[in-house]
Amino acid sequence: MLNIEPLNNSYDEKAVFEAIGTALTDFYTALTRTLDNTDVDKILKRKNPYLYRAKGINSAGQIVDGILAAYISSSEETVFGNCFFEPIAIVVSGGQKAVTEGVDITVDKDNTIYSIAVKSGTSVFNADSRKRQEQNFQSAQKRAQQAKKAYLPVVGYGYGKKKTKSGKEKFYLELAGKDFWEWLTGDADFYTKIIEFMGTRPDEYVKEFEDAYSKAENRMIREFTIKYCKEDGSIDWDALIRFNSGE
Repeated sequence: MLNIEPLNNSYDEKAVFEAIGTALTDFYTALTRTLDNTDVDKILKRKNPYLYRAKGINSAGQIVDGILAAYISSSEETVFGNCFFEPIAIVVSGGQKAVTEGVDITVDKDNTIYSIAVKSGTSVFNADSRKRQEQNFQSAQKRAQQAKKAYLPVVGYGYGKKKTKSGKEKFYLELAGKDFWEWLTGDADFYTKIIEFMGTRPDEYVKEFEDAYSKAENRMIREFTIKYCKEDGSIDWDALIRFNSGE
């Protein structure tokens, strides 16, 4: 059970429904753009060709299928976080898009300014990025001080669970999953209602995305075959290694 006062006890379900529709469109548009703009060399230069040889992979299709699937999987988490959770959080919180770098939402309520950084999952920070987040919160705090208002910074994770660790106490809150959405809305079940608000609308985008994925895969297999396959169709490992790790 959440032990802090909800930010907003009444949200507009119609506005949430519309925000999720827009978020889904933006998500699939961005993901399709990622597919359209990628090429085989862009991904291969970050992969380990020795691993593919060690695994006995001898098919251009197998290599491309593996690297493209991994690339899209890593991309979609970032894209989804940017396109989906933030606009929903803005709508249900009653806040506005923040102007401070590293802060996504600002809510001015009851003589307190809330700075909210919306993240996807709970594993987004390393030591450097967490330090930058803290610095961004401190920059936003100066604005609150100038306005002579109280200040509360919050990192909100769209899904997952976040346990409070013992040690140095942070000057900002971290709320994840159910706790984050309940704090924004006052609704303990809102985190499950997000799925309900989606309805069947994601199904409308699947065919178009699958077509874009197939085109990207076919295009990359062709590129790989031209650059890294010999005349007899076998993989030219020497050419691949030289591209990946040579001068």
